[in-house]
Amino acid sequence: MALIELDLDAPPDRLAGRGAPPPWRYRHLGLAVAVLLLLAAAGASPAGGTFWRPLGLIPAPAGAESTIQIAGGRVFTIVLAGQSRTLTAWDPQPSPHRLWSAEVPISATFDPAKGVFGPIRVQRIGGLLLVGAGLSSTILDPDTGAIRWTTPNRITPVPGGLAVLTDRIFRPGTLYDQESGDPGMLYFSADGQPHVEPPVRTEVRGLDLATGEVLWTATPGGSVTAEAAPGDGPPAVLITASDRLSLRDARTGAVLRETGLPEEAGAGPGTSDVLDDVALIGYPEAGLQVGYDVRTLDRLWTRDLHTEGEPDNCAGLLCTGGDREVSVLDRRTGRALWSAPATAELASRTGSVLMSGPDPDGPERLVDARTGAPRADLSGWTGEVEGFDTHALLLWRAEKDGGRAFGAVLPGATEVRYLGTADGLGGDCGGDDRYVVCRDVRGLRVWAYRI
Repeated sequence: MALIELDLDAPPDRLAGRGAPPPWRYRHLGLAVAVLLLLAAAGASPAGGTFWRPLGLIPAPAGAESTIQIAGGRVFTIVLAGQSRTLTAWDPQPSPHRLWSAEVPISATFDPAKGVFGPIRVQRIGGLLLVGAGLSSTILDPDTGAIRWTTPNRITPVPGGLAVLTDRIFRPGTLYDQESGDPGMLYFSADGQPHVEPPVRTEVRGLDLATGEVLWTATPGGSVTAEAAPGDGPPAVLITASDRLSLRDARTGAVLRETGLPEEAGAGPGTSDVLDDVALIGYPEAGLQVGYDVRTLDRLWTRDLHTEGEPDNCAGLLCTGGDREVSVLDRRTGRALWSAPATAELASRTGSVLMSGPDPDGPERLVDARTGAPRADLSGWTGEVEGFDTHALLLWRAEKDGGRAFGAVLPGATEVRYLGTADGLGGDCGGDDRYVVCRDVRGLRVWAYRI
C-alpha cells in the first residue's frame, strides 16, 4: 500500500533530498492506514483535522501604515512617502518574500475623521488589483504592480469587468477656503474638495475596469448616488437621483427600468444604500425610509424612523430599536423577525448573524439570520479576526501564557474549529481563506491554515 500526501501549502522543496524508504516501512504505514479506514467505517474517526503552519515574518519598514491588507492570497504593506504611498506585494509561500513595489498616487482628499489622505483598501477583482487611497482609485497589474490607470475619484466595481464613477461638477471659483473658517453649508466633490455652492450637475460614468475607458455617461438631476446592483440579470447600476430611481445596463448605460421618487415632507430623498437585493432610500427631513426591489424597482415597504429608530449596532442588517432591545427586520417586508438586547452588537457573517456583547466583552454566539436561534457558541473567544473576502468567521482568544489561539466557523457549522496558536502577539490580526496575518514589534507574522 502506498500513500501520497497532497499538501498544497507545504514548501515545494519539503521532500527534496530524501531517498526512498526501505520496503519494511510501508508495512507499518499500511497497517496504520488500514486501522484509520476501519475506524472511519465504524463511525469512530475523530472530527476533521486542521492544518496550521507558521510561514515567517514580513519586516516592517519605517513609515509603514497600521492596517493589514490581504487580497488574492497576497499580503500588502503600505509606506507613506511624501505625497504618495508605496505599496509592496508579498507572496506568503513558501516563506514571505517580496514580489514588487509600486508608488500609488493619492489625491488631496478631505477626510477630517481619518486625516487628509484617508484609508487605503486593496481589492483583487478578477485579473486586476484595485487600490483605493482616500477617495482616489488606481488599477494595477497584480503580477507586476504596473499601474494601468488612476483617477482622483472613488470608483465602485461592477460584475463583468466594469465600474461606475459619480463625479459632481462645480462652477469655477466655488472652492471653499479651508483656512478662512467661514461658516455655511459645504458641498463636496467626488475627490473630497469642499465647495460653497452645490454642483451645477452630476455625471455618472460607466467604465471599463481594465482600461478606465468611459463607456457611457448619464447626468441625472440633483443629489445623485450610484451603486452596483446585485442579484440575477445582466450587470447593472442603480442610480438614485432627487426625483427618480433608475436601473441602467452597466456596459451600455441603457435604462432598464425607472420609477419616480415622490417627495416626502416637501423634500426628495437624501440618502441611498443597497442591502442585498433591496435599495434603502432615506428621507432625512421627513424621518422616513423606503425599501425598493433593486431589480424590479417595486416599492416594498415604508417605515417611520421617528418612531422605530435606526440603531447603529447592526452591520449588514436592517434593524430597528430603542433603549431596551433591537429588532432585526426582514429586508423584503420590513417586518420584525427577532429581537436582541439593545446592548448587543449584531453583524452579518457567513450567512448567519454574529452577536457580540458590549465592548470589550467579545463575541457571544452565531445565530440564525431568520429566527435568531443559536447556531454556534462563541463563549471563551476574545474577538473577531478581520476577514478579507473570507467565507469563514475567524476568531482569536488570549491564552494564559500570553499567546493567542485562533479558530474558525465555516458557513453552516455549529462549532468553532480550532486552528492553532501563536506566541508573543500584541497587535491586530487579519485573515482570508488561507492565511492569518498578525502584527508584532518586528513586522507582520504569517500563518497558513486549512480546514
